[in-house]
Amino acid sequence: MDPPREEKRPVVEPAPSDDHCEDLTGQALRLRIRQQELLAELGVLALQGTSFIAMLNHTARITAEGLRAEYCKVLEYIPAENRLLVRAGVGWEEGIVGSASVGADLASPGGYALRTGKPVISNHLENEQRFRTPELLVAHGIRRAMNVILQGDGSPFGVLEVDSTSEGEFSEHDIAFLQGAANILGMAIEQQQYQRKLQAALDRHQVLLKEVNHRVKNSLQVVTAMLRLQANAVGNEDLSEHLNEAASRVNAVGRAYERLAYTADYEKIELIEYLREVIKDLEPTVAPCTIQFEAPQAIQFAADRAILVGLIITELVSNAGKYAYPDSSGGSIWVQALPQADKQAILISVRDEGVGLPPGFDPDTSKRLGSRLVNALSKQLGSELTRPMSAVGVKFTLLIPL
Repeated sequence: MDPPREEKRPVVEPAPSDDHCEDLTGQALRLRIRQQELLAELGVLALQGTSFIAMLNHTARITAEGLRAEYCKVLEYIPAENRLLVRAGVGWEEGIVGSASVGADLASPGGYALRTGKPVISNHLENEQRFRTPELLVAHGIRRAMNVILQGDGSPFGVLEVDSTSEGEFSEHDIAFLQGAANILGMAIEQQQYQRKLQAALDRHQVLLKEVNHRVKNSLQVVTAMLRLQANAVGNEDLSEHLNEAASRVNAVGRAYERLAYTADYEKIELIEYLREVIKDLEPTVAPCTIQFEAPQAIQFAADRAILVGLIITELVSNAGKYAYPDSSGGSIWVQALPQADKQAILISVRDEGVGLPPGFDPDTSKRLGSRLVNALSKQLGSELTRPMSAVGVKFTLLIPL
Protein backbone atom coordinates (compact mmCIF):
# COMPACT_ATOMS: atom_id res chain seq x y z
CA MET A 1 0.00 0.00 0.00
CA ASP A 2 1.29 3.47 -0.88
CA PRO A 3 2.14 5.66 2.12
CA PRO A 4 0.00 8.78 2.72
CA ARG A 5 0.81 11.68 0.43
CA GLU A 6 2.45 13.75 3.17
CA GLU A 7 4.90 10.95 3.86
CA LYS A 8 6.22 11.18 0.30
CA ARG A 9 7.33 14.77 0.66
CA PRO A 10 11.08 15.09 -0.02
CA VAL A 11 13.52 15.14 2.84
CA VAL A 12 15.02 18.61 2.36
CA GLU A 13 17.91 20.05 4.32
CA PRO A 14 16.69 23.23 6.13
CA ALA A 15 17.73 26.44 4.41
CA PRO A 16 20.29 28.55 6.31
CA SER A 17 17.89 31.47 6.41
CA ASP A 18 14.10 31.45 6.97
CA ASP A 19 13.62 34.39 4.63
CA HIS A 20 14.84 32.45 1.62
CA CYS A 21 12.59 33.11 -1.37
CA GLU A 22 12.36 31.06 -4.55
CA ASP A 23 13.69 32.72 -7.65
CA LEU A 24 10.76 33.26 -10.00
CA THR A 25 12.69 35.28 -12.60
CA GLY A 26 12.45 34.73 -16.33
CA GLN A 27 15.68 32.72 -16.21
CA ALA A 28 14.15 30.23 -13.77
CA LEU A 29 11.01 29.98 -15.89
CA ARG A 30 13.08 29.23 -19.00
CA LEU A 31 14.88 26.50 -17.06
CA ARG A 32 11.56 24.83 -16.15
CA ILE A 33 10.49 24.93 -19.81
CA ARG A 34 13.81 23.39 -20.84
CA GLN A 35 13.35 20.66 -18.25
CA GLN A 36 9.97 19.75 -19.75
CA GLU A 37 11.56 19.56 -23.21
CA LEU A 38 14.26 17.25 -21.87
CA LEU A 39 11.67 14.97 -20.25
CA ALA A 40 9.82 14.81 -23.56
CA GLU A 41 13.09 13.87 -25.31
CA LEU A 42 13.73 11.13 -22.76
CA GLY A 43 10.20 9.82 -23.21
CA VAL A 44 10.69 9.56 -26.97
CA LEU A 45 13.93 7.61 -26.46
CA ALA A 46 12.10 5.21 -24.15
CA LEU A 47 9.29 4.68 -26.68
CA GLN A 48 11.83 4.00 -29.43
CA GLY A 49 13.09 0.99 -27.52
CA THR A 50 16.56 2.39 -26.87
CA SER A 51 18.94 -0.24 -25.50
CA PHE A 52 19.24 -0.64 -21.74
CA ILE A 53 22.73 0.85 -21.26
CA ALA A 54 22.07 3.62 -23.78
CA MET A 55 18.89 4.54 -21.91
CA LEU A 56 20.80 4.77 -18.62
CA ASN A 57 23.41 7.02 -20.21
CA HIS A 58 20.80 9.23 -21.90
CA THR A 59 19.00 9.67 -18.59
CA ALA A 60 22.21 10.70 -16.81
CA ARG A 61 23.07 13.20 -19.54
CA ILE A 62 19.59 14.72 -19.77
CA THR A 63 19.22 14.93 -16.00
CA ALA A 64 22.55 16.70 -15.57
CA GLU A 65 21.66 19.18 -18.31
CA GLY A 66 18.19 19.85 -16.94
CA LEU A 67 19.55 20.64 -13.46
CA ARG A 68 22.71 22.41 -14.67
CA ALA A 69 24.78 20.01 -12.65
CA GLU A 70 28.25 18.70 -13.41
CA TYR A 71 27.56 15.15 -12.26
CA CYS A 72 24.77 12.60 -12.47
CA LYS A 73 24.68 8.87 -11.93
CA VAL A 74 22.32 5.92 -12.13
CA LEU A 75 22.82 3.61 -9.15
CA GLU A 76 21.68 -0.03 -9.30
CA TYR A 77 20.82 -1.78 -6.05
CA ILE A 78 22.85 -4.97 -5.44
CA PRO A 79 20.95 -6.84 -2.69
CA ALA A 80 23.70 -9.39 -2.00
CA GLU A 81 26.12 -6.59 -1.08
CA ASN A 82 23.59 -4.04 0.18
CA ARG A 83 25.33 -1.52 -2.06
CA LEU A 84 24.37 0.84 -4.86
CA LEU A 85 26.57 0.29 -7.93
CA VAL A 86 27.25 3.15 -10.37
CA ARG A 87 25.85 1.73 -13.63
CA ALA A 88 25.92 4.91 -15.73
CA GLY A 89 26.82 8.55 -15.28
CA VAL A 90 28.28 11.79 -16.60
CA GLY A 91 31.11 13.88 -15.23
CA TRP A 92 32.84 11.11 -13.30
CA GLU A 93 36.48 10.25 -13.85
CA GLU A 94 37.39 7.05 -15.67
CA GLY A 95 36.93 3.87 -13.66
CA ILE A 96 33.96 5.08 -11.59
CA VAL A 97 31.11 3.85 -13.81
CA GLY A 98 30.73 0.10 -13.52
CA SER A 99 32.89 -0.36 -10.43
CA ALA A 100 32.34 2.33 -7.76
CA SER A 101 29.52 1.89 -5.24
CA VAL A 102 27.98 3.53 -2.18
CA GLY A 103 26.14 2.10 0.80
CA ALA A 104 22.43 1.29 0.50
CA ASP A 105 21.63 1.63 4.22
CA LEU A 106 19.43 4.32 5.79
CA ALA A 107 22.47 6.37 6.82
CA SER A 108 23.27 6.93 3.13
CA PRO A 109 21.26 9.56 1.15
CA GLY A 110 20.85 7.12 -1.74
CA GLY A 111 20.03 4.25 0.61
CA TYR A 112 17.44 6.37 2.43
CA ALA A 113 15.74 7.27 -0.85
CA LEU A 114 15.79 3.60 -1.88
CA ARG A 115 14.42 2.28 1.42
CA THR A 116 11.73 4.89 2.06
CA GLY A 117 10.82 6.07 -1.44
CA LYS A 118 11.27 9.67 -0.26
CA PRO A 119 13.37 12.05 -2.38
CA VAL A 120 16.39 13.44 -0.54
CA ILE A 121 17.93 16.92 -1.04
CA SER A 122 21.28 17.77 0.53
CA ASN A 123 22.26 21.35 -0.35
CA HIS A 124 25.19 21.64 2.07
CA LEU A 125 27.01 18.35 2.27
CA GLU A 126 29.86 19.89 4.26
CA ASN A 127 27.36 20.53 7.06
CA GLU A 128 25.14 17.47 6.54
CA GLN A 129 24.12 15.92 9.86
CA ARG A 130 21.29 13.63 8.80
CA PHE A 131 23.32 11.27 6.59
CA ARG A 132 26.94 10.37 6.05
CA THR A 133 28.43 11.78 2.87
CA PRO A 134 29.71 8.97 0.62
CA GLU A 135 33.46 9.01 0.00
CA LEU A 136 32.80 9.14 -3.74
CA LEU A 137 31.18 12.57 -3.34
CA VAL A 138 33.87 13.84 -0.98
CA ALA A 139 36.60 12.81 -3.43
CA HIS A 140 34.95 14.81 -6.22
CA GLY A 141 34.26 17.89 -4.12
CA ILE A 142 30.47 17.55 -4.36
CA ARG A 143 28.67 20.27 -2.38
CA ARG A 144 25.02 19.42 -3.04
CA ALA A 145 23.09 16.36 -4.22
CA MET A 146 19.60 14.98 -4.81
CA ASN A 147 18.44 11.35 -4.77
CA VAL A 148 15.17 9.80 -5.95
CA ILE A 149 14.09 6.18 -6.10
CA LEU A 150 14.27 4.41 -9.45
CA GLN A 151 11.58 1.76 -9.80
CA GLY A 152 12.02 -1.48 -11.70
CA ASP A 153 9.85 -4.48 -12.53
CA GLY A 154 8.11 -5.17 -9.20
CA SER A 155 10.97 -3.94 -7.02
CA PRO A 156 13.22 -0.84 -6.96
CA PHE A 157 16.02 -0.90 -9.53
CA GLY A 158 18.05 1.66 -7.59
CA VAL A 159 18.47 5.42 -7.32
CA LEU A 160 18.90 8.35 -9.69
CA GLU A 161 21.26 10.94 -8.21
CA VAL A 162 22.42 14.37 -9.40
CA ASP A 163 25.45 16.09 -7.87
CA SER A 164 27.07 19.51 -8.14
CA THR A 165 30.26 21.16 -6.95
CA SER A 166 28.83 24.66 -7.33
CA GLU A 167 27.14 26.77 -4.71
CA GLY A 168 23.39 27.12 -4.74
CA GLU A 169 20.43 25.02 -3.72
CA PHE A 170 18.30 22.34 -5.29
CA SER A 171 14.58 22.95 -4.73
CA GLU A 172 11.41 20.87 -4.69
CA HIS A 173 10.83 22.00 -8.29
CA ASP A 174 14.14 20.34 -9.18
CA ILE A 175 13.01 17.20 -7.39
CA ALA A 176 9.92 17.14 -9.62
CA PHE A 177 12.13 17.13 -12.72
CA LEU A 178 14.50 14.52 -11.27
CA GLN A 179 11.63 12.24 -10.27
CA GLY A 180 10.06 12.69 -13.71
CA ALA A 181 13.29 11.51 -15.35
CA ALA A 182 13.47 8.58 -12.92
CA ASN A 183 9.88 7.60 -13.67
CA ILE A 184 10.49 7.54 -17.42
CA LEU A 185 13.68 5.51 -16.97
CA GLY A 186 11.85 3.18 -14.57
CA MET A 187 9.16 2.48 -17.15
CA ALA A 188 11.84 1.75 -19.76
CA ILE A 189 13.63 -0.61 -17.33
CA GLU A 190 10.38 -2.37 -16.51
CA GLN A 191 9.56 -2.78 -20.20
CA GLN A 192 13.00 -4.18 -21.04
CA GLN A 193 12.95 -6.55 -18.06
CA TYR A 194 9.53 -7.76 -19.19
CA GLN A 195 10.84 -8.27 -22.73
CA ARG A 196 13.79 -10.28 -21.41
CA LYS A 197 11.42 -12.50 -19.41
CA LEU A 198 9.22 -12.89 -22.48
CA GLN A 199 12.22 -13.83 -24.63
CA ALA A 200 13.37 -16.34 -22.01
CA ALA A 201 9.89 -17.89 -21.96
CA LEU A 202 9.88 -18.02 -25.77
CA ASP A 203 13.29 -19.69 -25.79
CA ARG A 204 12.05 -22.31 -23.33
CA HIS A 205 8.97 -22.84 -25.51
CA GLN A 206 11.16 -23.38 -28.57
CA VAL A 207 13.29 -25.93 -26.71
CA LEU A 208 10.19 -27.81 -25.58
CA LEU A 209 8.68 -27.62 -29.08
CA LYS A 210 11.81 -29.10 -30.63
CA GLU A 211 11.83 -31.85 -28.03
CA VAL A 212 8.18 -32.70 -28.73
CA ASN A 213 8.83 -32.64 -32.48
CA HIS A 214 11.82 -34.93 -32.05
CA ARG A 215 9.73 -37.42 -30.10
CA VAL A 216 6.86 -37.26 -32.62
CA LYS A 217 9.34 -37.89 -35.42
CA ASN A 218 10.83 -40.86 -33.57
CA SER A 219 7.38 -42.27 -32.85
CA LEU A 220 6.38 -42.05 -36.51
CA GLN A 221 9.63 -43.73 -37.51
CA VAL A 222 8.87 -46.56 -35.11
CA VAL A 223 5.38 -46.96 -36.62
CA THR A 224 6.89 -46.97 -40.13
CA ALA A 225 9.42 -49.62 -39.16
CA MET A 226 6.73 -51.80 -37.56
CA LEU A 227 4.54 -51.60 -40.67
CA ARG A 228 7.46 -52.55 -42.93
CA LEU A 229 8.37 -55.48 -40.69
CA GLN A 230 4.77 -56.67 -40.77
CA ALA A 231 4.70 -56.27 -44.56
CA ASN A 232 7.76 -58.52 -44.88
CA ALA A 233 6.37 -61.15 -42.50
CA VAL A 234 2.72 -61.32 -43.53
CA GLY A 235 3.26 -63.77 -46.41
CA ASN A 236 0.58 -62.17 -48.60
CA GLU A 237 1.72 -60.07 -51.56
CA ASP A 238 -1.36 -57.83 -51.74
CA LEU A 239 -1.42 -57.23 -47.99
CA SER A 240 2.32 -56.57 -48.00
CA GLU A 241 1.83 -53.93 -50.67
CA HIS A 242 -0.89 -52.21 -48.63
CA LEU A 243 1.24 -52.27 -45.49
CA ASN A 244 4.22 -50.84 -47.36
CA GLU A 245 2.00 -48.07 -48.77
CA ALA A 246 0.76 -47.30 -45.28
CA ALA A 247 4.34 -47.19 -44.03
CA SER A 248 5.29 -44.77 -46.81
CA ARG A 249 2.38 -42.49 -45.93
CA VAL A 250 3.22 -42.47 -42.23
CA ASN A 251 6.80 -41.65 -43.18
CA ALA A 252 5.57 -38.83 -45.46
CA VAL A 253 3.44 -37.40 -42.66
CA GLY A 254 6.47 -37.45 -40.40
CA ARG A 255 8.63 -35.61 -42.94
CA ALA A 256 5.98 -33.01 -43.73
CA TYR A 257 5.25 -32.43 -40.04
CA GLU A 258 8.94 -32.15 -39.19
CA ARG A 259 9.54 -29.54 -41.89
CA LEU A 260 6.58 -27.50 -40.71
CA ALA A 261 7.35 -27.78 -37.03
CA TYR A 262 10.92 -26.59 -37.39
CA THR A 263 10.02 -23.80 -39.80
CA ALA A 264 6.89 -22.33 -38.20
CA ASP A 265 7.71 -19.81 -35.52
CA TYR A 266 4.52 -17.83 -35.96
CA GLU A 267 0.91 -18.30 -36.93
CA LYS A 268 1.77 -17.84 -40.63
CA ILE A 269 4.72 -19.30 -42.51
CA GLU A 270 6.32 -18.78 -45.90
CA LEU A 271 4.49 -21.45 -47.94
CA ILE A 272 6.80 -21.62 -50.97
CA GLU A 273 9.90 -22.18 -48.86
CA TYR A 274 8.08 -24.88 -46.90
CA LEU A 275 6.97 -26.65 -50.11
CA ARG A 276 10.56 -26.54 -51.43
CA GLU A 277 11.63 -28.48 -48.35
CA VAL A 278 8.78 -30.99 -48.76
CA ILE A 279 9.72 -31.56 -52.41
CA LYS A 280 13.38 -31.87 -51.49
CA ASP A 281 12.40 -34.74 -49.18
CA LEU A 282 10.37 -36.35 -51.96
CA GLU A 283 13.12 -36.38 -54.60
CA PRO A 284 14.88 -39.56 -53.37
CA THR A 285 11.56 -41.43 -53.10
CA VAL A 286 10.57 -40.84 -56.75
CA ALA A 287 14.00 -41.34 -58.34
CA PRO A 288 14.86 -41.80 -61.17
CA CYS A 289 12.01 -39.37 -61.82
CA THR A 290 12.85 -35.69 -61.32
CA ILE A 291 10.64 -33.00 -59.79
CA GLN A 292 10.43 -29.53 -61.32
CA PHE A 293 9.08 -26.93 -58.91
CA GLU A 294 7.80 -23.61 -60.23
CA ALA A 295 6.63 -20.89 -57.86
CA PRO A 296 6.62 -17.08 -57.70
CA GLN A 297 7.45 -14.79 -54.83
CA ALA A 298 6.84 -15.67 -51.21
CA ILE A 299 3.28 -16.45 -50.10
CA GLN A 300 2.25 -16.12 -46.46
CA PHE A 301 0.03 -19.02 -45.42
CA ALA A 302 -1.56 -20.29 -42.22
CA ALA A 303 0.81 -22.78 -40.61
CA ASP A 304 -1.87 -25.30 -39.64
CA ARG A 305 -3.11 -25.45 -43.27
CA ALA A 306 0.36 -25.66 -44.81
CA ILE A 307 0.86 -29.23 -43.64
CA LEU A 308 -2.36 -30.25 -45.43
CA VAL A 309 -1.01 -28.78 -48.68
CA GLY A 310 2.27 -30.58 -48.08
CA LEU A 311 0.51 -33.91 -47.58
CA ILE A 312 -1.58 -33.53 -50.76
CA ILE A 313 1.52 -32.74 -52.82
CA THR A 314 3.35 -35.64 -51.19
CA GLU A 315 0.56 -38.05 -52.18
CA LEU A 316 0.21 -36.78 -55.76
CA VAL A 317 3.94 -36.65 -56.44
CA SER A 318 4.49 -40.10 -54.90
CA ASN A 319 1.76 -41.59 -57.09
CA ALA A 320 3.26 -39.96 -60.19
CA GLY A 321 6.69 -41.31 -59.33
CA LYS A 322 5.28 -44.80 -58.85
CA TYR A 323 2.86 -45.12 -61.79
CA ALA A 324 3.50 -42.45 -64.45
CA TYR A 325 6.60 -43.92 -66.15
CA PRO A 326 6.50 -47.72 -65.71
CA ASP A 327 8.29 -48.55 -68.97
CA SER A 328 11.05 -45.95 -68.89
CA SER A 329 14.02 -44.95 -66.79
CA GLY A 330 12.15 -42.01 -65.28
CA GLY A 331 10.60 -38.75 -66.34
CA SER A 332 9.65 -35.33 -65.05
CA ILE A 333 7.00 -34.39 -62.52
CA TRP A 334 6.00 -30.73 -62.43
CA VAL A 335 4.72 -29.00 -59.32
CA GLN A 336 3.49 -25.44 -59.74
CA ALA A 337 2.14 -22.91 -57.21
CA LEU A 338 0.65 -19.69 -58.55
CA PRO A 339 -1.28 -17.00 -56.65
CA GLN A 340 -4.44 -15.88 -58.42
CA ALA A 341 -4.87 -12.37 -59.79
CA ASP A 342 -7.21 -11.34 -56.98
CA LYS A 343 -4.67 -12.65 -54.43
CA GLN A 344 -7.50 -14.43 -52.64
CA ALA A 345 -6.42 -17.94 -53.64
CA ILE A 346 -3.47 -20.01 -54.81
CA LEU A 347 -3.55 -22.57 -57.63
CA ILE A 348 -1.37 -25.64 -57.10
CA SER A 349 -0.91 -28.23 -59.83
CA VAL A 350 0.91 -31.57 -60.05
CA ARG A 351 1.35 -33.09 -63.52
CA ASP A 352 3.39 -35.63 -65.42
CA GLU A 353 3.71 -36.79 -69.04
CA GLY A 354 3.41 -40.47 -68.33
CA VAL A 355 0.99 -43.22 -69.29
CA GLY A 356 -2.06 -41.57 -67.72
CA LEU A 357 -4.72 -43.07 -65.47
CA PRO A 358 -6.07 -46.59 -66.00
CA PRO A 359 -9.19 -46.83 -68.20
CA GLY A 360 -12.39 -46.20 -66.24
CA PHE A 361 -10.52 -44.88 -63.20
CA ASP A 362 -12.57 -42.22 -61.37
CA PRO A 363 -10.75 -40.38 -58.54
CA ASP A 364 -14.13 -39.35 -57.08
CA THR A 365 -15.30 -42.89 -56.51
CA SER A 366 -11.98 -44.67 -56.16
CA LYS A 367 -11.58 -46.79 -53.03
CA ARG A 368 -7.82 -46.40 -53.09
CA LEU A 369 -6.43 -44.89 -49.94
CA GLY A 370 -4.40 -42.29 -51.84
CA SER A 371 -7.42 -40.90 -53.69
CA ARG A 372 -9.55 -40.89 -50.57
CA LEU A 373 -6.77 -39.11 -48.66
CA VAL A 374 -6.40 -36.38 -51.31
CA ASN A 375 -10.18 -35.86 -51.43
CA ALA A 376 -10.45 -35.63 -47.65
CA LEU A 377 -7.54 -33.19 -47.30
CA SER A 378 -8.88 -31.02 -50.13
CA LYS A 379 -12.26 -30.72 -48.41
CA GLN A 380 -10.54 -29.88 -45.13
CA LEU A 381 -8.74 -27.00 -46.89
CA GLY A 382 -11.99 -25.78 -48.41
CA SER A 383 -10.31 -26.07 -51.80
CA GLU A 384 -11.52 -27.05 -55.26
CA LEU A 385 -9.83 -30.16 -56.70
CA THR A 386 -9.88 -30.35 -60.51
CA ARG A 387 -9.86 -33.85 -61.96
CA PRO A 388 -7.22 -34.85 -64.52
CA MET A 389 -8.20 -33.96 -68.09
CA SER A 390 -4.77 -33.87 -69.72
CA ALA A 391 -4.22 -35.34 -73.21
CA VAL A 392 -0.81 -36.59 -72.14
CA GLY A 393 -0.10 -37.88 -68.69
CA VAL A 394 -2.04 -36.76 -65.62
CA LYS A 395 -2.64 -33.31 -64.14
CA PHE A 396 -4.29 -32.46 -60.84
CA THR A 397 -5.02 -28.85 -59.89
CA LEU A 398 -6.03 -27.53 -56.51
CA LEU A 399 -7.54 -24.06 -56.00
CA ILE A 400 -6.96 -23.13 -52.36
CA PRO A 401 -8.47 -20.02 -50.78
CA LEU A 402 -5.97 -17.92 -48.86
